[in-house]
Amino acid sequence: MKASEIRALTETELEEKLSALKKDLFMLRMQHATNHLDNPIKISAVRRDIARVKTVQRQKQLEQ
Repeated sequence: MKASEIRALTETELEEKLSALKKDLFMLRMQHATNHLDNPIKISAVRRDIARVKTVQRQKQLEQ
């Protein structure tokens, strides 16, 4: 997910996206622990998306 796409979201959409990404990260970690994860790079990609969402949330908070 690109930063420009994330910036277009509203506050509530950002919260929903963040919770969905955290859930995805948990599931990926579980799959990795049980050796069912095909591509472990997905974990770092989801972590980066979480960081992007949190960054945009903080930027919007500072603007207010």
